Amino acid sequence: MKTFFIILCLQLFLYSYTIDFNESLNKTLENNKGLKAKQLEIEKAKISVDEASGYNYGNLVFQENISRTNNAGYVFGMKLASREANFGAFGFNEFISQMDTITPTSPTYDGGTKILATQPNDLNYPGYRTNYETKVVYQAPIFTGFKLDSAKKMAQLQLLAQKAKYMYDEKNLALEVIKAYNGAVAAREFIKATQKAKKATVSFVEFARALYDEGLVTNIDVKQAQVYDMGVEAQKIEAQNRFELAIAYLRFLTSDYEISDVGDFKSVYIDTTTIEALEKKIYENRDDYLWMKYNTQTLKSKIDFDSAGKYPTIGVQAEYGYNDDTFSTSNIDEKDYYMGAIGISYTLFDGGVTSKKSQKAKIEYNQILNNFEYMKDGIKLEVEKNILTLKAKEKMLKQKIKAQKLSDEVLEQSSQMYKNHLINMSNLLMQQANQQKASAQTIMAKYEKSLAAAQVKISLGESLK
Repeated sequence: MKTFFIILCLQLFLYSYTIDFNESLNKTLENNKGLKAKQLEIEKAKISVDEASGYNYGNLVFQENISRTNNAGYVFGMKLASREANFGAFGFNEFISQMDTITPTSPTYDGGTKILATQPNDLNYPGYRTNYETKVVYQAPIFTGFKLDSAKKMAQLQLLAQKAKYMYDEKNLALEVIKAYNGAVAAREFIKATQKAKKATVSFVEFARALYDEGLVTNIDVKQAQVYDMGVEAQKIEAQNRFELAIAYLRFLTSDYEISDVGDFKSVYIDTTTIEALEKKIYENRDDYLWMKYNTQTLKSKIDFDSAGKYPTIGVQAEYGYNDDTFSTSNIDEKDYYMGAIGISYTLFDGGVTSKKSQKAKIEYNQILNNFEYMKDGIKLEVEKNILTLKAKEKMLKQKIKAQKLSDEVLEQSSQMYKNHLINMSNLLMQQANQQKASAQTIMAKYEKSLAAAQVKISLGESLK
């Protein structure tokens, strides 16, 4: 059993450690699955830019069409395409056999009426033919009514938007890390405070019992001290639970499940005296502002994209290939062909569809433009609110520190007064409660001040790295 306990202690020592804030943040940004998913959104946006650019280069397609038919029209066309057509394919054999019907000196002369009425069997009922059509086709747009240009611009703007969104999410994730990290530090400080209080209340119980044994106090003093001591023990259990919950959240964020403790409070410094200068940079530093800006510009480009139908489109096609009744390249020079074409298409009437699309795109743009302006006002209000909160938290922390020092002095004096029988146990325990409350409030004030400073920094578009 002793050996097992030693091994367990060694394992806990080897596979657990104390982490500081910077390491917590780096691990979170490196391992967070949500950020990894958003990084893939950026990769998708990059591909969309390449895709939009790719349409300008057109496409080159190799085609191999193999067909077998006895359709007269198809068979004749295949022979003609492969340059195999001869007079026999037109049915001239039957024409020649009836040549005497168009010779005036012939006894069967009918002025060519019979031969003209003849349906050539070779032409109308050809045998089966297998045709191999091999070709390479290149098609490219020359002018698309600015549609491709708009699509490329929209894709580029969305790439910038996704990058801005990623940075915004990264900074807000850092805010969650400081909440979890400093929350764990605060919980650990609560444990230390309750341990200190526990030490004091145990001494109260022992001293009250000693006085009771000497007949200097009643049994009620001992019981009061014991009840209070039990309450402190419960507070200690609660503080330990808070710490374990905070560590569990930090493990979740960092994906590091071997963390067992944290370092000191992470302090974030913000000079609020330069707030006017900082406010001027709010919009250029805020990633959510940039995200909205790029989305607004995207919808502006969408107006041009949806209006492209009112312009003509021009395209070019080049084709090279050959037809044959066998899959062979031995006689390409005799059977190949080429073709070049340019086409223009202009929609004269589409029932107003293009016009309606353009109107919808303009409405969508005006909608997001109004939201954009509303967002700017919201950002300014958020920064002002966070700065006012930080200033208040800084003042509160100073007051809580003073109050704690004073409560420590009062408790020390009260303890001496109780020993000298100048106050009863109730008064002493009340001062102990006041000291614990002041200590807890100081810890919370430190936590809230650090969080308020971090929120100011984030709202100004700055990073906690």
